[in-house]
Formats: sequence, C-alpha cells, structure tokens
Amino acid sequence: MDYFIIAAVSFSGLYFHWWLYRRIRRWTERDLALSMAQGDADKREYMLACLQQARGQKVPRKALESWLQDAAERYDREHR
Repeated sequence: MDYFIIAAVSFSGLYFHWWLYRRIRRWTERDLALSMAQGDADKREYMLACLQQARGQKVPRKALESWLQDAAERYDREHR
C-alpha cells in the first residue's frame, strides 16, 4: 500500500508540473502575439488567429517569434 501511495503522489506531481509547464508556455506564446498587436483591437484578433494557425501548422517554438513577426508585418502592409 505504501508503494501505491508513493507512486500515486509521484505521478500526480509529475502530471501537475507537465500541465503547469504547458499552461505557462501557452500564456507566453499568447502574450508574444498580443505584444505584436500594439493595442490595436483588429490586429489583436488577427494575431490571435495567426497564433492558432501557427499551432495548427506546428511551427517550432524557436521559429514562432519570426513567424508571428512576419504575420504582423503582413497585417501592417494590408491595412494601411
């Protein structure tokens, strides 16, 4: 019984840390996209849609910033 309790607590702790890591990572990606919107409500919606598109395309985390920057520049060119 002791081993079961230890295993259950260990598994719960590992799962919680994984969940927290994923949550913080999503928050930082969202914050990155919103920071590129520069307070413009329409651009904010566009950048959040681009973030969803990037997630769908499985853009690597290291390339996400440049990918979102390109999307922000496209928005600026199209909406001037």
